[in-house]
Amino acid sequence: MTRELGKMIQADESYIKMREAEKEADNDAELQELIKKFNLARLAVNVEVQKVEKDGEKIAKLNKEMQTAYANVLKNQSMTKYNEAKQQFDQLTGRVTTIIQNCIAGEDPETTDFNASCTGSCSTCGGCG
Repeated sequence: MTRELGKMIQADESYIKMREAEKEADNDAELQELIKKFNLARLAVNVEVQKVEKDGEKIAKLNKEMQTAYANVLKNQSMTKYNEAKQQFDQLTGRVTTIIQNCIAGEDPETTDFNASCTGSCSTCGGCG
């Protein structure tokens, strides 16, 4: 049953769009360069923060550079497309997970469903139903 569910998930339009957007992002040279710049900026912040004698001004400057690099990654069209596709796919997986959890808790598999206000993250949940 689980393998059939996996096949159905992979056939879903949201999964297909997410995988296509992922490939596009992976092949976007500009995006990959922006990600590289962000990772280098993050590494520079980590190195500076771990020093025994910290330079607060330098850390603040590096943090600002890292935030700018991150914002540039998010503004990239391929990344935007991927994030939107991923969000739609996450809604599908959230619904599937919630229905399975509800069934495990004893709810009727024919009628239980996903609460539209559910984020799919139990850590932010105020309770189902």
